[in-house]
Amino acid sequence: MKNRKKVIIGLGIFIFIFLFGFLSEILSFITDYQWFQELGYESVFLTKLKTQLQIGIPLFIVGTILYYLYLIGLKKEYYKQIKSYHMDISEKRVNQILILPAFVFGLMTSTSVAGSLWFDILLYANAKPFNLTDPLFNNDITYYLLELPFLKQLLNTVTSILFLMVIITVIFYVIMFLIRRPTLYEVKADLQWNSNFFVSLLQIALKQFAALGVIFFLVLAARYYLGVYDLLYSTRGVVYGASYTDTHVTLWVYRAQILASLLSATGVVYAYVKRNPKLLLIAPISIIAVGILGNVISLGVQNFIVSPNEIARELPYIEHNLSYTRRAYGIGEIQETDFPYDTELTREDIENNQEIIDNIRINDYRPALEVYNQIQAFRPYYRFVDVDIDRYWVNGEYRQVFIAPRELDQRELSDNAQTWINQTLKYTHGYGVALSPVNEVTSGGQPVLWMRNFPLVSSVDIEVTRPEIYFGELTDQYIIVNTKEKEFDYPLDNDNAETLYEGTAGVPLKGVNRLLYSWRQGTLKMLLSGNITSESRIVFDRNIVTRMNKIAPFITYDEDPYIVINEGKLYWMIDGYTISGNFPYAEPYMAGNNNYIRNSVKVVIDAYNGTVDYYISDEEDPIILTYQAIFPDLFKPLDDMPEGLKAHIRYPQVLFDIQSEVYATYHMNNPRVFYNKEDLWRIAREKYDQNEQTIESQYMMMKLPGEESEEFVISVPYTPIRLDNMRALLVARNDGEQYGELIAYRMPKDQNVYGPKQIEDRIDQNTTISQNLSLWGEGGSSVIRGNLLVVPIENSLLYVEPLYIRATSGTSLPEVKMVIVSFGDQIVMEPTLEEALNRIFGARVEEIREEIQEEVEGDTDGETITEEITEGLGEASQLIRRASEVFDRAQEASRQGNWSAYGDALEELEQVLRQLQETTQVLEN
Repeated sequence: MKNRKKVIIGLGIFIFIFLFGFLSEILSFITDYQWFQELGYESVFLTKLKTQLQIGIPLFIVGTILYYLYLIGLKKEYYKQIKSYHMDISEKRVNQILILPAFVFGLMTSTSVAGSLWFDILLYANAKPFNLTDPLFNNDITYYLLELPFLKQLLNTVTSILFLMVIITVIFYVIMFLIRRPTLYEVKADLQWNSNFFVSLLQIALKQFAALGVIFFLVLAARYYLGVYDLLYSTRGVVYGASYTDTHVTLWVYRAQILASLLSATGVVYAYVKRNPKLLLIAPISIIAVGILGNVISLGVQNFIVSPNEIARELPYIEHNLSYTRRAYGIGEIQETDFPYDTELTREDIENNQEIIDNIRINDYRPALEVYNQIQAFRPYYRFVDVDIDRYWVNGEYRQVFIAPRELDQRELSDNAQTWINQTLKYTHGYGVALSPVNEVTSGGQPVLWMRNFPLVSSVDIEVTRPEIYFGELTDQYIIVNTKEKEFDYPLDNDNAETLYEGTAGVPLKGVNRLLYSWRQGTLKMLLSGNITSESRIVFDRNIVTRMNKIAPFITYDEDPYIVINEGKLYWMIDGYTISGNFPYAEPYMAGNNNYIRNSVKVVIDAYNGTVDYYISDEEDPIILTYQAIFPDLFKPLDDMPEGLKAHIRYPQVLFDIQSEVYATYHMNNPRVFYNKEDLWRIAREKYDQNEQTIESQYMMMKLPGEESEEFVISVPYTPIRLDNMRALLVARNDGEQYGELIAYRMPKDQNVYGPKQIEDRIDQNTTISQNLSLWGEGGSSVIRGNLLVVPIENSLLYVEPLYIRATSGTSLPEVKMVIVSFGDQIVMEPTLEEALNRIFGARVEEIREEIQEEVEGDTDGETITEEITEGLGEASQLIRRASEVFDRAQEASRQGNWSAYGDALEELEQVLRQLQETTQVLEN
C-alpha cells in the first residue's frame, strides 16, 4: 500500500513538473487554437496536431521499445565478453533503469520526426500529378517537387538516428567499462584485449558497430540512388540540367557507388566474422576510389569528347532546358505576335483613343507617396506605407488610380502617450485612404485627391462607409475592443472623434480567457484593468503578413499587399505563390536557387474584421491542389470571390518581373540560336531621377492591337543585349476572362523603333529641354525624371516622361513641372500632357470647330464655313507636324555630318512650308 502511494505521489510530481515545464507551450496552444477557431480555420490548426500525433505516438512506442531492446542487447553483449562479473545492483534493477534512457530517446526521436516530417509526409501522401515527365528518368514532375524531398529528408533522419545509436553505444560501454572494468583474466580467450581503451571498446562493441555499419551502408546506397536524380539540376554543361557527360558518365558513377555501398555492407559483415576492425576501412576507401575515378573519367569526357563538338553533343539537353524552363515559369503559353508598327498616328487617332490618353500616368508613385505623407497624414502617428496602382469605374469612366491606406503607427505616438491604455485600448486603428487619378495634378503640381481628409471625403462616386483599418502592414500591437474606454477614431481641429468597434474580430475575454491572455501577453494590466468587461475581445496577430503566415506558412506571399474598396469597405489583397527549386532542367532565376513559380492563390483580408479568405487562382498548379487536398477547408474557388473584389485582381508584378527576365533569354526556341545567344534581349534601360536603371514593369491602361476597348495591363519593353532600339513589348492582361494572358509584341526588324534609352538620350541631346533641365537644377532645386512610359496607340508608340521639381532645402514636395512626349522623330516638353500632344499632333479639331462655330453663329452659311475651315485647319495641322519631322531630320543629319541628307531635308522642308503658306492663305480668305 505504501509503495502504491509512493508511486502515485511520484507520478503526480512528475506530471506537475512536466506540465509546468511545458506551461508556456500549453497556453500558446490553447490561445492559438482559439485564434484559429475565431477565423474558422480550426481544422487547419488541428491538421498539424493530428498528423504529428499520428506519426509521433506510434513512433514513440516503437522507438522506445527498440531503444530498450538495443540497450538490453548492449548489456548482454558486454557481459558475454567477461568470464565472471559481480554487480552491486541486480540485473532486474539494471533493466528497470534502462527504461528511462529508452523513454528519453524514444521521445526525442518521435518529437523530432513528427515535428520536421509531418508536412512532407502529407505532401507525399496527397501529391497531385503534373502529367508531365522528365526526359531522363521518365518520372512525373510531381515526384521531384513533392515526393523526392520527403524521401531525402527521411534518409537524413535515418542517418541521424544511426549516429545517435553509435553515440548511445559508446556512452553505454564507457559507463559499463567504468563500473565493471574487466581484467585480462576475466576476458574470454577469443577476445584480444588491448591496453588502448578505445581499441578495447571497439572490440567489445564490434557486433553492434557491425550491425549499425551494415545499416549505414545500405542507407548510403539509398542516398546514392536518390542522388542520381540530382543530375537533373547539374550545372556542368552549357545549360542547367543533365548534360552529355552527366548522362554518359556521372550516371554510371552513381550506379557504381550504389554497388560499392552494397558491397561495403557485405564487407562489414566479413570484418565482423573475422573479428578484424581494420577491414572496415576497405568500405569507405572503395567508395572514395569510385568517386575519384568517376571524376577523372568525367573530366576527360568533358574536355576531349564534348568540348570539341559541344553543340552537337549538348543539343538534346539544350532542348530539354528550353522546354522545361518555359514550363516552369509559365511562359510557354506566351502569344507571340508582330506589332504592325508605323508612325502614321494622327490627331484623329489621338481623339479616338482619348480613354488611353486620359489614363497616361504623369504622376509617379514615389513622389505621390511623399505627397500623401506630407498633406494627408495630418498627425505624426499616421503613415502611408505604400502607394498602389489599380483601376476603378469612376463616374462612368474606367480610370487608373493611385490608392494608399492611412495606417496608424503606434511607434510614432509621443513618449507621454506610449501607455498601455493608449496602445491597447485607445489608438487601435488607421483611417481611410487617399485616392488620386494618375493623370491629373493641381496647379501646384500635386496629385488631385478624389478621396481625402477626416472624416473621409469623396469627390467621385466611390464611397467608403467603413474607413477604419484594424488590420494592416503596421498593426503589430495587440488591442482589446468593446471596452469601457472609447477608441480614438480620427483627429478634429480641437478635439478627437471617438468610436466603438462594431466588428467580429477577436477572442472573448470572459472566464479563464482573461487569465490566459494576461499570461500570454506578459502583463497584469489586462487582468486588473477596470475597462475590460466580459464583452471585451482581444485582437492579436493583426499584421496581415503575420496573419497569413500563421495560417498557411507553406505559401510564399507577395511583399506588396494592396488595398481595395468594395461596397464601402476596405479589403487587403495579397498574391500567394507556390515556389520550388526542384523542377528538372529549369534554369533558376529566383533567390534560393528556386526554378518554379505559380501565382496560385489570391488572399483577401477584411481590414475591419480581419477575416482571411484564400482563393485558388491557378487550378492547373498541382502543388496548390495538393495543399487543397491536405487542407480542404482552407481554400475556395476563385468563382466564390465577390465580383467587386474580383474586378481588382492584378497580375502580380513580382511574377511578371520574373517571367519577363526569363523570357529575355528563353524567347529563343531554336536550340542552335539559343546556344550562340544570337537573339539575346534585355529589359530596356531608362533614366529615373538622375540615374540610369533597368526600366520597371508598369501597370497602365492600354488598348491592345485588334481589341476594341482599353484594359488594365502590365508591360515591359525589351531591347537587344548590346543595343538600345526596341525589340519587343511583353504584356500581361488583368481584366475579365483575359486575366493572365501573356502577349509578346515583336517589333519589325527592318525598322528602327526607338527604345526607352534612345528616347532618354534624345531628351538629353535636345537643346531646349537640356538647357531647361540644367536651369531648373540650379538655385536650390533638383530635377526628378520620372518613369518613361511606352504607350501603344493604334500601330504607333508614344513615349511619355513626367518631370518633377523639388527644392533641395526644407520639406518641399516634388511637383510635376513638365511632361515630355516623344513620337517618331519629335520630342516636345510642355506643362501638361494635352499641350505636349497639341505640339505634336496639332490642337484638337473639335475644340477649334466649337470656337469657329461661336464666331459664325447666326450666319446661314455658318455650318458650311465651319466645315471648310475645320478641314483646312486639319490639313494645316498635318503640314505643321510634317514640317517639324523634316526639321528634326535635318538637325540629325547636320549633327552626323551627312550634308547630302541635310540638303534633301531642307528641300523637302521648303516644299512643306509652301504648301502650308497656301493653306493659311485659303483660311485667311
